Amino acid sequence: MTEPITSLPSPTPLPVTHAGVRVPTVFWSPEAPSRGIVLASHGGSGHKLSQAVLAIAARCLPLGLSVLAIDGPVQGDRRSDGSLDPAVARLAFREAWRAGVGRTGMAQEWRAALDALLALPGHAGLPIGYIGVSMGTAYGLPLLATEPRIRAAVLGLWGTTYPASEHLAAHAQRVQCPVWFTQQWNDEFFDREGTFALFDAIGSSDKRLVAYPGPHRELEGARLADAVSFIAGRLLPA
Repeated sequence: MTEPITSLPSPTPLPVTHAGVRVPTVFWSPEAPSRGIVLASHGGSGHKLSQAVLAIAARCLPLGLSVLAIDGPVQGDRRSDGSLDPAVARLAFREAWRAGVGRTGMAQEWRAALDALLALPGHAGLPIGYIGVSMGTAYGLPLLATEPRIRAAVLGLWGTTYPASEHLAAHAQRVQCPVWFTQQWNDEFFDREGTFALFDAIGSSDKRLVAYPGPHRELEGARLADAVSFIAGRLLPA
């Protein structure tokens, strides 16, 4: 399970719309002036305030990094029933993914949210990174392929052999920023062949595949610390 968060400031809601539709968005900023921005995507069973996102914020804020998060296409505040049940979200996401929901639209919504944050005092011109595994990779690759402002990314826990993922390799080929790609060696949802193929498709000359033991799970503990260290190392001056 994701590590509990004991001390984290309340997030600030950010009004964002794209194509006339509200995009549920929040952000956290460090107490001192921000030194960079991390876009934090939750997994298929989560939402913008899930423990996985809070854990990313808790790691990034002490480094001076602001954190931006939005709800996935069928999660969090996008749900008319208000359910935050991980099992409900996971099932809804799998159905939506196979139906093509958000395939490229999520990238456009991420861009709208980022534009809104950059328009706030103290955020213009800051270096930007992305952390998103599992669902965050599925929707993140089209964003990274078309958003040159993102300087580094953490991806993983997805593969080309997963249903409705045939388009991802082409997006991965267009990714040029440094990438830290993580894999769970005993992932029950994404086989090694598809995982290796997706990593291999990434166009960046600065990429690394990092495998950890165990089944599919969100970033936490040492795995999250490694991921944030990679992002911070690419965004912040030594």
